[in-house]
Amino acid sequence: MKRPILSRRQFAGQSAFLLAALGLAPARLLAQQQATAPARPWSAVKVGFAERDITPKIGMEQPGGYGKSFHKTLHDPCKVRAVVFDDGKLKVALVGTDTLFNPRHLILAARADIERRCGIPGANVMIGASHSHSSGPTGMVQPGEFDHASDLVKKLAYEKSSAADPEYLKLMRQQIADAVVAAHDARVEAHVAFGSGHEDKVAFNRRQRMKNGLTFSHAGKVNPDIIGYAGPIDPQVGVLGAYDKAGKLLGVLVNYACHATTSPGGISANWIYYLEKTMRGALGGDFPVVFLQGACGDVTQVDNLNPYVNPAPERWAMQVGGRIGAEAVRALLLAEPGGDLALNAAMKTLKIPRRKPAPERLKEALDLVQKDPKVAGATDWTFAKETVMLDAILAKEPVADVEVQAIQVGPAVFAANPAEYFVQLGLDIKKGSKFPLTFPVELANGIVGYVPTEEAFGPNGGGYETRLTAYSNWEITAGTQIVKGCLELIGKFTPGMIPMPAKAPTGLPWQYGNLAPQTK
Repeated sequence: MKRPILSRRQFAGQSAFLLAALGLAPARLLAQQQATAPARPWSAVKVGFAERDITPKIGMEQPGGYGKSFHKTLHDPCKVRAVVFDDGKLKVALVGTDTLFNPRHLILAARADIERRCGIPGANVMIGASHSHSSGPTGMVQPGEFDHASDLVKKLAYEKSSAADPEYLKLMRQQIADAVVAAHDARVEAHVAFGSGHEDKVAFNRRQRMKNGLTFSHAGKVNPDIIGYAGPIDPQVGVLGAYDKAGKLLGVLVNYACHATTSPGGISANWIYYLEKTMRGALGGDFPVVFLQGACGDVTQVDNLNPYVNPAPERWAMQVGGRIGAEAVRALLLAEPGGDLALNAAMKTLKIPRRKPAPERLKEALDLVQKDPKVAGATDWTFAKETVMLDAILAKEPVADVEVQAIQVGPAVFAANPAEYFVQLGLDIKKGSKFPLTFPVELANGIVGYVPTEEAFGPNGGGYETRLTAYSNWEITAGTQIVKGCLELIGKFTPGMIPMPAKAPTGLPWQYGNLAPQTK
């Protein structure tokens, strides 16, 4: 039997009688307080949500590694979810996809379709990937990306590396545009609530300081050479919910920073599936849950300082998604919906050079990739392959465009970049922002690989994320440049106020509560 969807008014009414039954407050008094609470005025703000299916087919490539892997089973569907805000003067769209990442050419094509079909300018559309490692083939290598290279490089790229599927990219383009257009068509007058929670038990910095002075990625459990975590996490759970005039929840948007690598088995949205399931179960209904990934380039669900074995993948996905979803629910239930919202959007393009491998390293890599990986060693061979492929990329694009974008929704601002962005850099954006709520969004509007802090490249740095590959190769100041670019955009906006309840009038004591004590 399907659970009925409760409006906020119905939820409040049921809560009043429940409190009365528990002896916490009289139902009549609570009902009277509800009846006399002033109604909020309705403004011109309209909000619409929609979602579309992007589940890949069995047999398609599973992205996320440097080699090929293929899907064999289905766990849960992958989706694209969208929300459109319209204040009568400006429209903005925020889109979350259950994908590892979305290549830049896909973003530009989808934005063009959206602008043509419903008039929202491409610059006002933010498309972020959840970074699900159990999703469809949007990468790593793109169709035709290495057609200019030698036969050796073509073979390494197209036959030995994880590659995007052209048909799946077509599906992605169609479904992203369809979701935004459907959200645009679903717009209704709405009140929007903004909340912020705290969850610090499911995300951990995966980089550890070692006794040898260096930093390792995933140094291993119970490793006696670990000194401690090499970086922080961002425990903030950002949530936004929109309600129609009847008090029905139209949809929510959630921002949190943690790799989607729990991989419960088969094709899956990863732990985001359980985030959605938890929020829908707690609040009732099948409303869309738009998820935008925070700055988590060095943050995963793996706690290398925990001496106990990790949970099984299914349970792990439930723990991560369930706790984040529960905290989002808690924050949303305390958030006051309001009607007036300022909307703004801005973007700029940074020109960031790539790092070049040393000539002797390139020569060594060329020799190594022509050997059998079993002889050369799988790890050494893989990074040699990446070095050779990077050299081909440098011949074509030594300096590339990196888009940063900011979208304001009232008191909240979403600051986007296309990197797997180290969490400290996201915290730096939050610290420099003047907004009550600032939500960094990584892997948005393209993909440029890992962007660590400058410290990670120093004498005490190191780790997997700092390796020079075809995927991750930007100059070491790229992270700082992105912080400055985002804060420059945010600085153009005037923050809105978080909606608050109306001030209570001076009241009289409760007639049951203003009595003197009785001793006999």
